[in-house]
Amino acid sequence: METAITASGTEPTATSPTGGGQPLLHQKGAETQAFGTLRQLPIGLGHDTRRYACQRLNRVLADTQILYSLYKKHHWLLRGATFYSLHLMLDKHAEAQLAIVDALAERVQSLGGVAVADPRHVAELTSVPRPPDGVEKVPVMLSRLLDAHERILIDARDAAARLSKEGDEGSTDLLVSEVIRTGEAQVWFLAEHLVDTPLVRG
Repeated sequence: METAITASGTEPTATSPTGGGQPLLHQKGAETQAFGTLRQLPIGLGHDTRRYACQRLNRVLADTQILYSLYKKHHWLLRGATFYSLHLMLDKHAEAQLAIVDALAERVQSLGGVAVADPRHVAELTSVPRPPDGVEKVPVMLSRLLDAHERILIDARDAAARLSKEGDEGSTDLLVSEVIRTGEAQVWFLAEHLVDTPLVRG
């Protein structure tokens, strides 16, 4: 059955197929997989290991999505003499974090889980404190990014160590090679902007 829009533009009505390509609008239905549950996939990892991996990865994923949003927020709201260089750097960091978000989400899905995706759900899971809605001084914004990075790095290191013991080397490799190494490099670049060094020595 296809759905046709009524003349009034209100509720759609069911009609016989006409081949007109009308989208089937206003569809509703139950979830096909609940968050926190697993599908069985033949990847050589036990159910408990995969469930634990999904829990840890989703926690890092939620924090990383918030870190990405913080980078974009501060990228937009920077002010002062360092605006241009920091504007570019923060956007570059944000792009790298967005790639990590995608990698983490795909790993959760490949384990049979459900990746946290809705921003409202992310806000429930993250450990990163919410910033003020308005503009802060540049050093404060950079410090806020460093704090978020540290929270993620501590959690990612712990998760990687525990998942390695569980035999989930795929998740361990992702956490070490992408989350930790990228985070460490970005922390270095951010921290160097908070060193009190004169531009020109007299």
